[in-house]
Amino acid sequence: MAQQELAVENRNNSNVRLLTYLLLSLLSVKLYAVEPDARIAIIIDDIGYQKSDLKLVDLPFPLTYAVLPHTPYGAQAARQAFAQQKEVMLHMPMEASNGKALGPGALTSDMSKQQVQHTLEQALADIPYAIGVNNHMGSLYTAQEQPMAWMMEYLSHRQLFFVDSLTTPNSTAAKYARHYGVTNLSRHVFLDNVQTEAAITIQFEQLLAIARKRHSAIAIGHPYPETYRFLRKNLPVLRQQGIELVSISALLPTGHNVVAAGFTAPAISAAQ
Repeated sequence: MAQQELAVENRNNSNVRLLTYLLLSLLSVKLYAVEPDARIAIIIDDIGYQKSDLKLVDLPFPLTYAVLPHTPYGAQAARQAFAQQKEVMLHMPMEASNGKALGPGALTSDMSKQQVQHTLEQALADIPYAIGVNNHMGSLYTAQEQPMAWMMEYLSHRQLFFVDSLTTPNSTAAKYARHYGVTNLSRHVFLDNVQTEAAITIQFEQLLAIARKRHSAIAIGHPYPETYRFLRKNLPVLRQQGIELVSISALLPTGHNVVAAGFTAPAISAAQ
């Protein structure tokens, strides 16, 4: 009788061990399935004109904020993001081929080298938290040779990287970034050219597809109410899709030393 009871107990113990093993295996598979295998960075452009931009800065995600210089709320938004340990970029207005108004402190193709670099210095003085620069519009300016060379020379002195918004296929940013040793990245997707949830969803899915293929991708969005609502709804579940949202610096080459503009001395070359 004792032997039968012992056999039953052994079988029960074996069953418990097997069940425990299976549960642990399923848990590991589940954990493995949601482990991120790709990263995305989302840059929010055009920060600075509206007080509502500050609400977007408060979203509890590692978004990157590209702030327009000399705007009503730009410096405040940059300070707020910096205080929350979120990354800030200078969203530099640059001349567009369609002649659209650029706002204050813009770069135009008729400027001299000294004017270009002084304009950049003043913009960075307004947004000293910036660790990099991207272009606001700029379909005309970024296609220019000499103006972009002067800009990249200045960014190299300030140890800042450049993210090309790619508002034109004729951009010379990569060419002159290489020449002056400036770290250069490029936008893959605009999230919200059309401000509806359906349209943003399509762009977002395209972003994720690119990230899965290339292991990383960069999107640019804007402080629209629709974009705010979409990000607040969808970013919390992003990791479940095997994607990690990161700040822009996480996609920089390992050799790039991230330094905010406020920690580098203004650098302007002598007038030519």
